Amino acid sequence: MCVALGMGNMIGSGVFLLPRDLAPLGWNAVIGWGVSIAGTLCLAVVFARLAKRLPEGCAAFTYGAAAFGPGTGFIVAWSYWISCWTVVATLAVAAISNMSILMPWLGDQGAAPAWIAIGCIWFFTLVNLFGVRRAGGAQLLTLGLKLIPVIGAVIVGAWALGSGAAPPPTMAGTEPLSLSGVSSAATLTLFALLGFESACVVSDRVKDPERTVPRATVIAAAAVGLLYLLSCTTVTLLVPLDVLQQSNAAYATFFGRLVSPAAGDIVALFAAIAALGALNGFVLLQGDIPRDLARRRLLPQAFGRDNEYASPWVTQLVSSGLASLIVYANYSRGLADLFAFMVKVTTSTAIILYIVGSLAALVLERQGTLKVSAGFAAATIAGFAYSCWAFYGAGIEASLWSLVMTAAGVPIYLLMRQRRAVVARRLVQ
Repeated sequence: MCVALGMGNMIGSGVFLLPRDLAPLGWNAVIGWGVSIAGTLCLAVVFARLAKRLPEGCAAFTYGAAAFGPGTGFIVAWSYWISCWTVVATLAVAAISNMSILMPWLGDQGAAPAWIAIGCIWFFTLVNLFGVRRAGGAQLLTLGLKLIPVIGAVIVGAWALGSGAAPPPTMAGTEPLSLSGVSSAATLTLFALLGFESACVVSDRVKDPERTVPRATVIAAAAVGLLYLLSCTTVTLLVPLDVLQQSNAAYATFFGRLVSPAAGDIVALFAAIAALGALNGFVLLQGDIPRDLARRRLLPQAFGRDNEYASPWVTQLVSSGLASLIVYANYSRGLADLFAFMVKVTTSTAIILYIVGSLAALVLERQGTLKVSAGFAAATIAGFAYSCWAFYGAGIEASLWSLVMTAAGVPIYLLMRQRRAVVARRLVQ
């Protein structure tokens, strides 16, 4: 289930919608995938080692707090929580975008697609309210379904090239290779790789976490990275640029052209299931982070309350409410514009955990808390540099949004710290 949680959260909307945005970048996109996968693997190794040394509690708080204190841990956890419910909003939009292949009216601007996306959010919130085991079972089921079009694209591409059924691969009309092009591609592709750390975030729910979580983290990152590189590149190589840019569901278009229109419709359905499966996984994460903070008395105790199924129901309702508000407030952008904007905001917010996690590993190594090899130190530095680069590549608007939303947690932390101090003084008296 930990591997399914990591892979399922990674294989969501990104790989199915990104070919449309990556196609104009040409070979920059292929190199961007390589950069993102290498950087993500470095981060996965770092988080795996941290998970083995600090297996208890939520990684979003624990890693930063162990190296820099509870204030840093709170801010990192707060920012990661924001990234979770913004990802939930993004995945709901992505599911509707893929369904627009079957029902074209869903691709129009208007309130109806937004309300359907919001309905998807609340359906999986209900699933998670019945407990982590049911959510994990749903994740296993949807992972199996979403792998079908990803692996199928590689098989169909190889068959089409081998049999001559497809035109020769081309990058005609795309941007020439450049550092800015690779940077843009790496920023976009990183969104598709978010979630490799999912098992670390819920490690307090995992049996034998010091062994299970590190393995699941590295396996998920490596497997999904390889699948993405092969699958997404196949789609961008074999579908003309002008066709991809007009498509709301690139994989459905790929199968529709190379196999049959009916196959394209089926793949659109699978892609929507993939987005919904990842939505389920991030709904699980969005509930556990404030739950952990509340139990550390860093948020009001209401956020730590569980229902009879050990699910933090208050946190789930608040988080899904915020995700729903994001979807509805931005529905006038249209599916494509809303997805592109939310990708950048979500990515820049989640990267804060990666930056602090890498720095925490370096600090803990210097303190002697974390024993590492020279190779691990190099991977940590590479992961840190990659995270900073990706944060810069998200752009000024998305980065400012992420910083503003993260800064909103500072007054809450100060208020809770003051409240704890008052309670402590009363106990002393």
